[in-house]
Amino acid sequence: MKIIKQLKIVTIIAAILLVTACELDGGESLNGASTSSISDDLSRGELPQALTGVLSDMRVGLSTNTDVLSIVGREYYYFTSSDPRYEGDVVVGNLNNNTFYVTTPWGARYATIKNANLMLEGLDNTTSDLSAAEISATRGALNTFKAYELLMLSNNQHDNGIRIDVTDSESLGEFVDRAGALAAIADLLASSATDLGSGGDAFPFEIPAGFNDLRKTDATTGDILAVTPADMLEFNRALLARVEAYRGNYPAVLAALEDSFFELNGDLRKGIYHTFSLSGADLPNPLFIALNQEANVRVAHASFITDAEDGDARLSKAIEREENREASDLVGTHDVAIYSSLTDNVPLIRNEELILLYAEANMATNPTEAVAALDVLRGAAGLPAYSGATTAAALEDELLYNRRYSLFAEGHRWIDMRRFGRLAELPNDRTTDNVPAAIPVPANENK
Repeated sequence: MKIIKQLKIVTIIAAILLVTACELDGGESLNGASTSSISDDLSRGELPQALTGVLSDMRVGLSTNTDVLSIVGREYYYFTSSDPRYEGDVVVGNLNNNTFYVTTPWGARYATIKNANLMLEGLDNTTSDLSAAEISATRGALNTFKAYELLMLSNNQHDNGIRIDVTDSESLGEFVDRAGALAAIADLLASSATDLGSGGDAFPFEIPAGFNDLRKTDATTGDILAVTPADMLEFNRALLARVEAYRGNYPAVLAALEDSFFELNGDLRKGIYHTFSLSGADLPNPLFIALNQEANVRVAHASFITDAEDGDARLSKAIEREENREASDLVGTHDVAIYSSLTDNVPLIRNEELILLYAEANMATNPTEAVAALDVLRGAAGLPAYSGATTAAALEDELLYNRRYSLFAEGHRWIDMRRFGRLAELPNDRTTDNVPAAIPVPANENK
């Protein structure tokens, strides 16, 4: 069974978030709208809820995906009484291609892409009063979100490959390897940037709170303005900087950062976030676990504690437990403490990562500037300025150290060590354990 057939998409249901049953001007109730209602003729009334549904879908499978990446990256272990496969299959590196830790992230990402494609088809067919600029802005935002989802898939599957073209469920595109996927994602970000650039001054819908850091202040009134297509373009360019770093195209990284929300001396937390709430129609943050739990815990890998420089404040991301937690001969002494409540936001991308990308892009051509960028993060972490060598090898070590501690448990470590050819350096605590180079493609995908 192929991707789209596998997905149980009955509706675009933006009712996932805050939407109660209502009749929409120019459309039918989205609580029961068929996919054809969206794709045949997307109305102005349907647009906000449909867009909210896509953004909500982007959070589905978030905890499974983050757990798998963090475990294979040896950032933390996840001990759960309900499923020992996290400390079994995933730590051992023997990943079953027909099991939830493979199929859930894959299915969730392609479900989001499917819903975005339905909206894009609806925009092409719309008979509503949406202006050309509004359609362009919406298309640019949707394709930016699609690019993000495709990048998440490619990060997992690497050279096992992903499908880029899944628009036609009866004729899916061929699998492409990591290089092909990154090239296609960069192209999609470029075309969506063009659309955002032609998108006028406003979206025909409200951008949700997870994008609030992009909002500007009116210079005259001091009012906080709504997110515009130009603001969304900054998110698009930030994503492109990450993609181009993965491709080793560092001049393109610097060019993308220039047009993003990157600020070398700005707020490290500024960025784009998944948001959560305890509303009955919404989702709580699935990555939050209270400290010192027994049944389900995320415990930092011991090396995260022992490898840190003295005084590194980023160690606060792991809090020592009252009692050690053990499972299958694996031991955890510190709980992961990234999130403090069920309503904390989870980043898609933020300024701290952009500073790291800026440092990486400068390492070969301008090592002094690379060190200056890394020192911003060292200073924020309470560490002295970097005083080591500025050779390529030394700066790579320092970059990876700061990426490890600045982006701990956000799903980057395994990807970073792989792209720098250093997966073999990740520790294995049992003789049976291995670090895989890629997540397998689900068994029911016909390659």
